[in-house]
Amino acid sequence: MPDRNTLILIDGSSWLYRAFHALPPLNAADGQATGAVFGMGNMLRKLLREYQPRHIAVIFDPRGKTTRHARYADYKANRPPVPEDLESQFPLIKELIAGLGLPMLQIEGVEADDVIGTLARQAAAKGWQALVVTGDKDMAQLVDEQVQLLDTMKDRTLGREAVIEKFGVPPERIVEYLALMGDSSDNIPGIPKVGPKTAAKWLQQYGSLDELVARADEVSGKIGESLRAHLDVLPLSRELATIDCEISLPLKPEELTPQPANTEGLRALYQRLGFHRWLADLDPDAKADTQADDSQGGQAKPPASASFPSAASFEDAQYHCVLDEATLDDLVRKLEAAPLICVDTETDALDSMQAGLVGLSFAVEAGEAWYIPVAHDYLGAPKQLSWQQVRAKLKPLLEDPERPKLGQHIKYDLNVLKRHGVDVAGVRYDTMLESYVLNSTATRHDMDSLSEKYLGHSTIKFEDVAGKGKKQLSFNQIDLERAAQYAAEDADVTLRLHQALLPSLQQVPSLAKLLDEIEMPLVPVLAQMEQNGVRLDKAQLAKISQEIAERMAELEQQVTQAAGTPFNLNSPAQLQEILYDKLKLPILGKTPKGQPSTAENVLEQLAGEHPLPKLLLEYRGLAKLRSTYTEKLPDMINPHTGRVHTSYHQAVAVTGRLSSSEPNLQNIPVRTDEGRRIRQAFTADKGNVLLSVDYSQIELRLMAHLSGDAGLVRAFKEGKDIHRATAAEVFGLPLDEVTGEQRRAAKAINFGLIYGMSAFGLARQLDIERGEAGDYMKKFFERYPGVKEFMERTKQQAREQGYVETLFGRRLYLPDIHSRNAAVRQYAERTAINAPLQGSAADLIKKAMVELQAWLSAEYAGIRMTMQVHDELVFEGPETILASIARPIAERMCKAARLSVPLQADYGLGPNWDAAHEGTDHVRLGPWS
Repeated sequence: MPDRNTLILIDGSSWLYRAFHALPPLNAADGQATGAVFGMGNMLRKLLREYQPRHIAVIFDPRGKTTRHARYADYKANRPPVPEDLESQFPLIKELIAGLGLPMLQIEGVEADDVIGTLARQAAAKGWQALVVTGDKDMAQLVDEQVQLLDTMKDRTLGREAVIEKFGVPPERIVEYLALMGDSSDNIPGIPKVGPKTAAKWLQQYGSLDELVARADEVSGKIGESLRAHLDVLPLSRELATIDCEISLPLKPEELTPQPANTEGLRALYQRLGFHRWLADLDPDAKADTQADDSQGGQAKPPASASFPSAASFEDAQYHCVLDEATLDDLVRKLEAAPLICVDTETDALDSMQAGLVGLSFAVEAGEAWYIPVAHDYLGAPKQLSWQQVRAKLKPLLEDPERPKLGQHIKYDLNVLKRHGVDVAGVRYDTMLESYVLNSTATRHDMDSLSEKYLGHSTIKFEDVAGKGKKQLSFNQIDLERAAQYAAEDADVTLRLHQALLPSLQQVPSLAKLLDEIEMPLVPVLAQMEQNGVRLDKAQLAKISQEIAERMAELEQQVTQAAGTPFNLNSPAQLQEILYDKLKLPILGKTPKGQPSTAENVLEQLAGEHPLPKLLLEYRGLAKLRSTYTEKLPDMINPHTGRVHTSYHQAVAVTGRLSSSEPNLQNIPVRTDEGRRIRQAFTADKGNVLLSVDYSQIELRLMAHLSGDAGLVRAFKEGKDIHRATAAEVFGLPLDEVTGEQRRAAKAINFGLIYGMSAFGLARQLDIERGEAGDYMKKFFERYPGVKEFMERTKQQAREQGYVETLFGRRLYLPDIHSRNAAVRQYAERTAINAPLQGSAADLIKKAMVELQAWLSAEYAGIRMTMQVHDELVFEGPETILASIARPIAERMCKAARLSVPLQADYGLGPNWDAAHEGTDHVRLGPWS
């Protein structure tokens, strides 16, 4: 609690925008956006609870122009208009602040910074302390012995030393620091090419801005030239960056006292917005609908999660550091008696396939946890149990499939422990996946975010114990006392999250089933795939990289010839000058700052106007392939295994699709010659081959099943080429008279529908008139009326229930489905149509992976599943065995779901991924009703 004479000044405008962008779009039952109100309200409530202030005010920027516009007409000229969904929340936020009884200031013509600066200085003049609550770096200039900043997002207070640590300059130099950098968001001019590091370095070297200006001739290089060329902007920049602390205000610091809350007003507001938990806090005896979820504002509500335990419940937690065998034995006895074991590992690196194990933490009851260090090796580190000693005691427990295990992103722990001699079994729950299945869009699914949302608890952050930047320590270098608190809290928080999330999932049997039968069984499958990895031919990649470099050099010469002058192909500014000033090409798009665009979609449109854009597009495509794959992939080969081990992510794509990173296998191009050659570098070990099995047109088959459209269902049942069949329907032709161009148009329509493509988008893709594209789509819906009915029915369901579902019960919540912003609402409608298709396809291949891994482990242990990319699975093994089971694998994939149309899986074998992917064999099974 602050001292009696402390004034808390909240930068309402800063808080408001941070709250708006920090949360997913949220809506009340009537469609009113509520995310900014909810986010800012949570921060206000927490601040009031923790600080119980006696003097406080919330300050907002005024509407319209301010005194700085009078000094500089272009001040904030580049700022985009306030988002409609945020604009509509301003009155609600002010109503909330008034209801809480907090003084609020919004002075016409005066920015919030100047009001806050004036009040802070007035408070300091009285001998008070001032705490400025903001995330705005400009406010750092106010810091002194009596004024500090509080960044609630990072739960951090900044005094003088913290300002120096963060910015590299003391508070009295912040204005000069800002003047040098300028501010693009406020359109404050600065010195071009000068960023935070350069600004800080100059001020450290020369002591002040005035001294830097006086000695500008000493600054060398291009940056020095830029400084000297723009010295004239510095006085204005400094003036605009300076907070005016002498504003005439209607209230004095001692008058800024909170008043009793207007309980009835708040109750009416919370009911209107659907903030049911806030209602419960307001009146614990009120019988509000606590089954609703605040974050959805009463609309599109996911299952209720358990009520927040108070943050104070963590204060009494007992965290133990296990340093001797007696304590370890005591812990083992507790683990043996526990119905569920929560486990977490601490390592010295992020790559689970190379990280060293530093320690393990365990929890079996909320409020108590243990950390077992095994490899802290800093100077003076206490003696620890060896991993061999610890493993001997824990291995039987961790490898017992009858003892359920819990973790947060437990796949990482499985990989680490497997490499250290423990093959964990009995993995039953993962809080990351519990949150993801409960509501994939409600929050990020990392432990810190989940703790804030579901427990109301701010966790110890890694940076808090390890430091930041170049000075950051690896976990083995962290002091044991701090390490134990951090690691044990991880296990404790994970267990508490599980206790909060599981009951919510169990309210919806389909979600509980999805977690139990697909997501959780998939965890060890993905862990095994990551451990398997895939072999890369470094020589092949080097050869491809060299050839791409040679082609890029040729293209650079051709671009120079087409432009009539040499220029930097990687410079948007120089390209802009060539395209629009020299070649006079039409301006088809602009950047957010109003400059003619050189983006890829614009270059594609300009390709018909001049040869230069087409050459540039090819150059950019090759440059991306080279930097992302041919140059980078060899560095990703694990030195211990000689293979590349990607990481698969279950809780990223909101529709349920898997993604991968390091490397991202999902984005390796398949339709270009260079992309196919990169796939040729993914090879099998000597004596082995690769098998690729790929679902054919899975989302279109799901569209046929879900829509029940007679024409689509019939086409798939008869085994027709679906794109040719669609072309025949749309163009009114016999199948054998459909041209290649007509089939291409039909393919664009088929896939465009799944992703909600408009007539405008189809016209661009096919390079035809918009009216002609509209006619194609009209004919399609006339021929396949069931598809149109499905699309309209799905959108209506989304409006009524706030979510759509996959075949397997996965939900995607759509809070924007009632947005008053037409563009946002239409995007939500397109998502509503696509999500059941893409999500069902994702669930289908996940289900197939679980079943295939179980079968292969039991019958063909030498066959490894190595990659999953979209609708494709890749296996590696001896050619004779893999050839004999290729068709059974494809058949099992086709039996993973029972649809009203046949499922088809294409497969092939080869020495590398590209060769296998080009296989022409297929299995088509079904339909099943």
